[in-house]
Amino acid sequence: MSDRLWAHSARDSDRLRHGLADHLRGTAWHAGAFGEVFGAGSLAAHCGLLHDVGKGSCQWQRGLIDAERLGGRVGIPHKHAGTWLLDQHGLGIMSAVVFGHHGGLPDATRLKKELRFADTDPLVAEAIRRVGEIVPEIHPSEPIAPPAWLHEAAADDPYALDLLVRMVYSTVVDADFLDTEQHFAGVARPFHPVSAADLAERFERGRQNLLENKPESPIDGLRQEVYRQCVEASQGPRGIYRIPAPTGSGKTLAAGGFALQHARQHDMKRVIVAVPFMSITEQNASVYRNLLDIEGEDPVVLEHHSGIDLDDGRASRRWQRLAAENWDAPFVVTTTIRLFESLFSHKPAAMRRVHRLAGSVIVLDEVQALPDRLLIPIVSALRSLTQWFGVTVVLASATQPPFELLSPLQGTRIRDVIAEPKPLYKALSRVRYRWLLDPKPTMAQIAEQAAAETQVLVVVNTTRDAARMHELVEEHRPALHLSTRMAAAHRRAALDEITRRLADEEPVAVVSTQLVEAGVDLDFPAGFRAIASADSLQQAAGRVNRGGRLPYGQVTIFDPEDGNKAADRLYGAALEATRARFGPRCPPDDLDALEAYYRARFDFHNVEAAGHEIQQGRQTHDFPRVAELFRMIDEWTVPVAVRYGDTEKLDGILAHLRAGHPGAGAQLRALRPYLATLPRGAARKALQEGLATPVVGDLLEWLGDYHPRRGIEMTSPDPQELVF
Repeated sequence: MSDRLWAHSARDSDRLRHGLADHLRGTAWHAGAFGEVFGAGSLAAHCGLLHDVGKGSCQWQRGLIDAERLGGRVGIPHKHAGTWLLDQHGLGIMSAVVFGHHGGLPDATRLKKELRFADTDPLVAEAIRRVGEIVPEIHPSEPIAPPAWLHEAAADDPYALDLLVRMVYSTVVDADFLDTEQHFAGVARPFHPVSAADLAERFERGRQNLLENKPESPIDGLRQEVYRQCVEASQGPRGIYRIPAPTGSGKTLAAGGFALQHARQHDMKRVIVAVPFMSITEQNASVYRNLLDIEGEDPVVLEHHSGIDLDDGRASRRWQRLAAENWDAPFVVTTTIRLFESLFSHKPAAMRRVHRLAGSVIVLDEVQALPDRLLIPIVSALRSLTQWFGVTVVLASATQPPFELLSPLQGTRIRDVIAEPKPLYKALSRVRYRWLLDPKPTMAQIAEQAAAETQVLVVVNTTRDAARMHELVEEHRPALHLSTRMAAAHRRAALDEITRRLADEEPVAVVSTQLVEAGVDLDFPAGFRAIASADSLQQAAGRVNRGGRLPYGQVTIFDPEDGNKAADRLYGAALEATRARFGPRCPPDDLDALEAYYRARFDFHNVEAAGHEIQQGRQTHDFPRVAELFRMIDEWTVPVAVRYGDTEKLDGILAHLRAGHPGAGAQLRALRPYLATLPRGAARKALQEGLATPVVGDLLEWLGDYHPRRGIEMTSPDPQELVF
């Protein structure tokens, strides 16, 4: 009987099934509310209303009853009916939203093929007829129009439609997940009651308390001036802003202050801070939590850096897929990898959070770390987000790339927050450089020199070099270590110990990968950095004499004769441009030389050509191909849960995730302190050798040895292993 159509099987608590009419309307309501933020409320709502129309066929309904009785999945496709209806309503490529709401956005060629199939499939006609009897609004009396701005965008921005499809898809997927979760949990997940616009005053109070309890520094006045200029600039219109401020100038607080004051000025709901490394999300999220979260109230800061791929085929249970993070918080701290790989993905779990970008302030911290080969699609998307989706983008870096040279931003105004950066850089120049490039020293020679310093930081380019350098330094003295092979809580404990020793003026030697050199608030008198791009050299120097308490600190740049030769592949044209321009006569903190360096780097790398295939895929709506090409790092990494800290708690979390119980999202958040990463090739080898076992998605549990200072240690099958 058509008035008893079901969307989902009975929940455990009371054995009630989920009515299809309720599910379609509930999904439409959520999707419409999300879409209103970017002027597409009616379009998103209609896509949500049609997404599961195919479940109305008798065959699908019988399959649901069988699956409920016998266990397993229905296994009968249900996406063609809603897809066909959207196409019949004249919405063209937007019909991909319904076709891909479970398996992912298809390419345009496949979509046309599936629509031809739907034309003659009797199940499609039957489902539409049966659902139309109980949800007549699936046949709208008025045309469903795209947002009014799309016509203007068509003449000006060839990628606006691509981004609109992604945004609407995100609203439908998130709405579908939320309504499904509400049925099985028996209660709706409450929306966060606080918006970013409400947090500006709380941030100011927290910042004042922080400064009052912080030791004075000779550069406090300069930091205050940077903050003042950021707050003043925040009153400007939405758009693209740039904060060019040297390391140690307080960019974390200044960018947060700009974002929240700007959100208040324009009544914006969300601030999203994206940083290049997990270690920075951990530190920045901790800073922002201390400023913004109030004990006993709902947390307002969400830290999301988990790389767990819940679109992976192994995350097949319903609750495992529903656990994907949707960024329903007023202040989100994430990584640039999570941000942009979500935006350019085509899979539902990754993309459910994308619509939260609309109407938000996006702070891209350490923006110089964005990969050159992906700059064209990235800056193109940033332009579209600011032009059509009510977004403000903040580019924050001590080494600002001139993105206005790239074709998508030519003619687009980028507002500089710091009016006169050169005097600020000169005032905050706190180090001198020493160069050991010819002849090349050995790793052992560098370890011996570093070990002779009372307090010293050594930064190298790969996890293998970090492990080896740590062993070499420890031949002379005890040393601490930082890399992504360590669990997050382990890194946090190491950073806390490093900070304490520095503050107490105790001896401390640290060996790290480049994860330490962006945004991590450490202050050494001396540092050693393996040769890298100019921006990386300056970022490493930002951990030396950071507080300006010495006349100058010393940074030694070395090119290790026996180090991993991955630097050439890791930095590519950036390293060529660095070698050509910087050395004993020209330090990497020279602003004029940095601009010339970026121009040469973009030219060497042929940045415009590197992004062409992705941009072409966006124009032709080849969503799977774009996702395949858009990888922020060449060697995908895999999250690995390690037995560090409270292992009994870890066992409980992993058991919960493996069983696919409700509340898996909360369990994923609780898992973060235990997560390290491995390159995918190394992870595959670990599985083959019994050193790891699958959990959910691509998440692994580590069963092998765990070094008390260096974390996971194993021989990588990839001699070019990189770390990010």
